[in-house]
Amino acid sequence: MSERLLTLREACRRLGVHPNTLRKWDREGKIRVVRTVGGRRRIPESELERLMGFVKPDVSRKAVIYVRVSQKQKGDLEGQRQSLLDYAKSRGYEVVAVLEDVASGLNEKRKSLSKLFDLVEERRIGVVVVAFKDRLTRFGFSYLERYFSSHGVRIEVVNGEEPKDAYQELVEDLTALVSSFAGKLYGLRSHKYERVVEGVKQLIAE
Repeated sequence: MSERLLTLREACRRLGVHPNTLRKWDREGKIRVVRTVGGRRRIPESELERLMGFVKPDVSRKAVIYVRVSQKQKGDLEGQRQSLLDYAKSRGYEVVAVLEDVASGLNEKRKSLSKLFDLVEERRIGVVVVAFKDRLTRFGFSYLERYFSSHGVRIEVVNGEEPKDAYQELVEDLTALVSSFAGKLYGLRSHKYERVVEGVKQLIAE
């Protein structure tokens, strides 16, 4: 499989340098550059990794605060944000971004979560601060933690157990999961689908 080639802009963003710096390194032979048919510079990803060893600054104390609440918890957004800011300050972190989502923990297309992945993959931060594990994801937290760690980023969970008011969100997520699987099995308009979903709702309500 051919190696990925980055544009000049992508490489500069990853390295944290000005485009003129990369152009200068190219002229001086300090960086291996591939030219396109049109003469544009492309930097092999392996070359970027080599450069990051001595160009990339220490980001171990740079933190991103990630806040997520469900639609019914929107009133808790400010309190959660401030609590995490206070925690980061007490640890001496430099907060480079506060990312917020109002969505379910099952939603994989959260805008701020996507931004968080970009920061992690670009190695621009060293720590992600969250209130609870499920603020990042309802399931698979250990996989996410391992992925972040592979990019030199650690996740710090401030609180151990979920608050009591998280029960309603958990119920909503469970109902959404059952609805999704039942829809795939029986079709969204079938009577079986309706019975399964309604049965789960009644079971939870008991």
